[in-house]
Amino acid sequence: MTAPADPRARSVREPGLAATVALYTLARLGLLALIAALLLMAGTPFVIALLVALIVALPLSMLVFRGLRTRMDVALAAARARRGQERAALRARLRGDEPEPPAGTAEATEATEATEDRAEPAGAPQGGTEPTDAGSGDRPERQPDARRD
Repeated sequence: MTAPADPRARSVREPGLAATVALYTLARLGLLALIAALLLMAGTPFVIALLVALIVALPLSMLVFRGLRTRMDVALAAARARRGQERAALRARLRGDEPEPPAGTAEATEATEATEDRAEPAGAPQGGTEPTDAGSGDRPERQPDARRD
């Protein structure tokens, strides 16, 4: 099965990862409750019925809920692929490999605001290489050592 190109189309056809995991979890808990209830009706003490139900429900749920597990695997793979693409795009933006977003988009507005925030204040000296504050942690550029020449 291939993933659709448009993420909104996927959400219309298939439930998302959270819904799939919730459905699978509820199905397994329901199977556990059913087995425990059957054992309780047979006269088994509650703790023993619960422990036996836990042991029996695991392999039984793998057989009974095979379709749900497959659907959950597909949803996990799609989420992993989407996160991988987002991570690669973020790394590309951090390296500066990705071109600037088109003007008028929300990303372009945020990038412009971030650039304006990093601009030097109006009263700051322009182009100075020496730190203005000795405790600021900035280092002046290294001057060539005259003794080496």
